Amino acid sequence: MAQNCSFFAGQVNKYYADNAGKTKYAGCSTYADFREILGRKDIDAVVIAVPDHWHSVCAILAARAGKDIYCEKPLSLTIKEGRAMVTESRKYQRVFQTGSMQRSWPEFRQAVELVRNGYIGDLQTIKVNVGPPPVAYNLAAETMPDTLNWEFWLGPNSQQAYNHALAPGLTDDFWAKWRNYKEFGGGGMTDWGAHMFDIAQWAMDMDGSGPVMVTPPDKDHQFLTYQYASGITMTHEPADTQGVTFTGSKGSIHVMRRKLETTPEGLKDKVIGANEKHVYLSENHYKDFLQAMRNRTKPVADVEIGHRTATVCNIGNIAYDLKRPLHWNPEKEEFINDDEANKLTGREMKKEWVV
Repeated sequence: MAQNCSFFAGQVNKYYADNAGKTKYAGCSTYADFREILGRKDIDAVVIAVPDHWHSVCAILAARAGKDIYCEKPLSLTIKEGRAMVTESRKYQRVFQTGSMQRSWPEFRQAVELVRNGYIGDLQTIKVNVGPPPVAYNLAAETMPDTLNWEFWLGPNSQQAYNHALAPGLTDDFWAKWRNYKEFGGGGMTDWGAHMFDIAQWAMDMDGSGPVMVTPPDKDHQFLTYQYASGITMTHEPADTQGVTFTGSKGSIHVMRRKLETTPEGLKDKVIGANEKHVYLSENHYKDFLQAMRNRTKPVADVEIGHRTATVCNIGNIAYDLKRPLHWNPEKEEFINDDEANKLTGREMKKEWVV
């Protein structure tokens, strides 16, 4: 951990030195405990880019410390933690941007506005192609490097064996694998799902709500299937490439990063009229956050939006886990008459980190 901090501080200092035409810059400070940063009065905002099992703790303590917040997606590891993040950021009047930057990309905004304005007719089905749900942590224990504070890396989590795949060193040529394990992340369902299910929610104008039922694959359902009160169904299907496909009574739209395909083909270039339905316009997700801080307004991917999208992903993972259909109440944010499923909307956390 100390080695990584030192390396990245060096990268930051070099960047600013090069841009200033200087040989040296030493303005980047490093900390072993994020709470030291929250204690600084000269810090207005924080960016949370730690593993998912840390998100809620960091965000809630940041809100209580009076900091505005940019938090990477998926917003939270559990549904209850996500709601707590919304509650605390509202209580302390914090600007909170979720890192769902696709909301600031033109191809996704165009797809959403085409759907909302009825250019493919009545929306009937949505297909979301992202990775699978997580599995229980099963990696072999390894010798821990002296540079890593494993207890702090685990944070709110119960004790788990160290494996370098969770927290790779600077010389390891792979992406950290903590996302694959339910103790730390939500698998592809939340990693890429928080991007693509987010676009589906946006297109349906469901940023403050969600589905009413989720059914895992069974004899009647080839894929995990969400049902909305409107009658729209949404499936989670395997991903060669991550994307979303909207099918309506008069056409279809397939959108992925840097690519928009429509039937009829000309729809992708349709100019949405001034008097038609428009969604929040943002050309740059990060500048949008900074502008919201200045104006004390909600950004394009406000905390409530991030929470609702993460909830869609999480109830899907719970259905995969329990292997049976689940009825969801999006207003109360609980499963209907299902204590077993409702227990999985939260998790046990170490006492020190229960916030």
